[in-house]
Amino acid sequence: MSNEPQQLLTLERVLETFPVSESTWWAGIKNGRYPRPVRLSPRRVAWLLTDINSLIVELAEGAKND
Repeated sequence: MSNEPQQLLTLERVLETFPVSESTWWAGIKNGRYPRPVRLSPRRVAWLLTDINSLIVELAEGAKND
């Protein structure tokens, strides 16, 4: 793993990048389709930008193979 700092995205930023509804996003996390968040505090979570980018690449590659 790189020593470079990881960028964190709020849910709002994730949904700007990956345009699904908030309920669809949470359901996708629950069923394992989307990456789990990193807990920052008891009431705050964020996602690693690298995880979101990997999800987009994975889905794009899957679409190419269809």
